[in-house]
Amino acid sequence: MSLADSDRELVVEELDREPTPAEAALFENLWSEHCAYRSSRPLLSAFDSEGDQVVIGPGDDAAVVALDDDTYITMGIESHNHPSYVDPFDGAATGVGGIVRDTLSMGAYPIALADSLYFGEFEREHSKYLFEGVVEGISHYGNCIGVPTVAGSVDFHPDYEGNPLVNVACVGLTSEDRLVTAEAQEPGNKLVLVGNATGRDGLGGASFASEDLAEDAETEDRPAVQVGDPYAEKLLIEANEQLIEENLIESARDLGAAGLGGASSEMVAKGGLGAEIELERVHQREPNMNALEILLAESQERMCYEVEPENVDRVREIAERFDLGCSVIGEVTEGNYTCTFEGETVVDVDAYFLGEGAPMNDLASEDPEPPETDLPEVDLEEAFDAVVSSPNTASKRWVYRQYDHEVGVRTSVGPGDDAAIIAVREAEQGLAISAGAAPNWTAATPRTGARAVALENATNIAAKGATPLAAVDCLNGGNPEKPDVYGGFEGIVDGLAEMCETLSTPVVGGNVSLYNDSVEGPIPPTPTLAMVGTKDGYDAPPLSVEPATDSTILLVGDHGLEDGDASLGGSEYIAQFDGSDAFPELPADPAAVVETLADVADEESTLAVHDVSHGGLAVALAEMVSDDAGLEVSVPAAESAADPVAAALFHEQPGRALIQTESPDAVREAFDGVAPVVELGSATDDGRLEVSVADRTIETDAAEIAKRRETIERGLE
Repeated sequence: MSLADSDRELVVEELDREPTPAEAALFENLWSEHCAYRSSRPLLSAFDSEGDQVVIGPGDDAAVVALDDDTYITMGIESHNHPSYVDPFDGAATGVGGIVRDTLSMGAYPIALADSLYFGEFEREHSKYLFEGVVEGISHYGNCIGVPTVAGSVDFHPDYEGNPLVNVACVGLTSEDRLVTAEAQEPGNKLVLVGNATGRDGLGGASFASEDLAEDAETEDRPAVQVGDPYAEKLLIEANEQLIEENLIESARDLGAAGLGGASSEMVAKGGLGAEIELERVHQREPNMNALEILLAESQERMCYEVEPENVDRVREIAERFDLGCSVIGEVTEGNYTCTFEGETVVDVDAYFLGEGAPMNDLASEDPEPPETDLPEVDLEEAFDAVVSSPNTASKRWVYRQYDHEVGVRTSVGPGDDAAIIAVREAEQGLAISAGAAPNWTAATPRTGARAVALENATNIAAKGATPLAAVDCLNGGNPEKPDVYGGFEGIVDGLAEMCETLSTPVVGGNVSLYNDSVEGPIPPTPTLAMVGTKDGYDAPPLSVEPATDSTILLVGDHGLEDGDASLGGSEYIAQFDGSDAFPELPADPAAVVETLADVADEESTLAVHDVSHGGLAVALAEMVSDDAGLEVSVPAAESAADPVAAALFHEQPGRALIQTESPDAVREAFDGVAPVVELGSATDDGRLEVSVADRTIETDAAEIAKRRETIERGLE
């Protein structure tokens, strides 16, 4: 670790002296891109984070959103990208642990996880190695701590080969009287460290996450990766719950990036205060640790609490009851942030300068070139088979069957559907959760692709009869010092912000991960969005059609099949056959589409709903058939497209849905003036899928589709 010369000059000017080794390392980590958002913070004001439902917005460990006057949820999202490349199991596992502790620090109990994962081409052995390790790490940690993983996404793209992404979101449950923040409250209160002992793992993790991955990262950067202990985390969850119930905590922060130094300094800085910390009082698991190691190690399963002096003994008793370490390491003051080690002062700086003093980067950007139209000529059945069996659109059952998605007995709709639904009985509401991005979309056109990502997540939620409430984002990009990369990153920020504002969905928090660049090149700009919505009750229409012959299958949304835009840009069809095209235009009034779809989904006459997105209409239809029920449909050709048949089946404009209904006229009436409605056909009771477009017909059945969609299982055998 080394502090950049330009940053050192600022520190020397502020301190009027050279920094100590511990101070230099602390500045180097807290002023890193990972902690200070030096390249992204100037752009983040584009997001609208306000709303009547928003209790705490960006800036704390997690956001807080009200479901009603008595029930709050917390929302947070984190990335653990570089660590997951170096050590996929521990890198992904500790990503789960970190976002759960962010939830704890707000006084909330974690009730759901969502993971969005991005890897290189599935056919490559290294991608499979990373994929299997990451899924195993997430499942091991989440299953052990008893928090269900209910939603998420998995995408494969060649540009993730040298730098996979692991983005994990967590939803927690709390209330006004339980709420805790990361803002220190009162001088004289004690700082208490609770949890695992501190070791040397994760040293320099924040600075490691703020640089491009080198060719030898898997060996050279292994010490920067933390090692998780989910059983200790489970104890910490329950201990934290007891501390909150007994009202023993004044403020809290989990120990993540930059370890104790990051958590304690940020906590007192938010309160405009300082601290005096004696580093040798930290409980340690390795001998002869020095001040810098104790200060910056990112050992997991640790929390820093502000506690009133009279409550310290009770906090210690609860920690001991749960077999957790407990150290009173110092106290809150009105002065500087100071740390001593064996009587020697090793840090003495203004806490606010340590956190907010980092200068922002003024970077050049270039707008990406729009894609040209170069469409492949492919046999329709070959195209159907390739798109339906692509790892991106194939079944993700291999992934989510490894997760316990029912622990906690709140899961009403689990993974594998458009959105999950968690029963929040305290508010008598169903909480719909959707998470993910679309690298093909944002690689084709960052701004419009990001707008489409936000609309896609909202459509997923609406398909379950819920309306969007709030969202958090994880903005992943490559090296921002490259103008074309920074231009793409600007595009996803603006696009996501624009659509979320259009949908009246505040973005209440998030995370930025830059320098996702390697010898393989930069990743696609990747705006992972985790969105929640609410509905009365916990039931939702299924994704699969029912074998009801008196029902009708309708396609709703501004689908471009007759006279609109049905471009194939960003589609899996284009990716499979090496073409290019512009990204399709989005609906004129997406908010009305989402609201209307949610209302229609909740009607008794609605038998099934499925959004149309990745893989287009072909994949959506294939996913709706089962052994008991099939579909016989006729799809209008997209006459305005360069390839009317391919565009009809494979273009991926979001904001569309397939609806099986017993009252087609009522659906048409609901969408009148909002979006077109096209009648496609009907359901059958034999498990067949028959799709006609112009003079072409595809015929298959549920068993054959299921076999095609087992791509991931076959590839990992």
